[in-house]
Amino acid sequence: MKNTAFILVILSFLAGAFLTSLDERAMNWTYFIPVMLLGFIGAFIYKKESSAAAKQGDLLQNNKQVLIDSLNNLLKNLEALNGRKDKIPTYEMRFEIDKLFRDDLMNFAEARDSMKHLFGIQDFADIMSSFAAGERYINRVWSASTDGYVDEVLMYVEKSYSQFQHAKEEFDAALAKA
Repeated sequence: MKNTAFILVILSFLAGAFLTSLDERAMNWTYFIPVMLLGFIGAFIYKKESSAAAKQGDLLQNNKQVLIDSLNNLLKNLEALNGRKDKIPTYEMRFEIDKLFRDDLMNFAEARDSMKHLFGIQDFADIMSSFAAGERYINRVWSASTDGYVDEVLMYVEKSYSQFQHAKEEFDAALAKA
């Protein structure tokens, strides 16, 4: 049903584009309005089906575990990296970041929408605010490493660790409420 709704949206868009290209001065509203209504109906059905799939119990529980594991791995790896950050050559830090964080950041990002259904939108926003800041700081470390800015590498590893700690606190608080 979800794929059918998506195809309906695509076909509606294409038909609407075709109808608008027939005459540069006039629009045939008799055909255009029903075509667009079909597109809106398709979009509504698609959104409804997507939401129902996201709320499926098994998917939510699997994603909850992915979120927990990813956040724990990020914190463990950041704590270790923060403890030895001055021993890693600046230009090598970007390779450490790729090796330690890429998979967990991607896994968390893929599962993050489940937090809306597990905890609610406000807790999702609180968690993601800190998580996104931590992720930006990790990206900043990577960029500073590439450019050879030693002070920024050292500073932003610590800032990233702090943001991910706060995200974990928010996550644990939301988990306790749920």
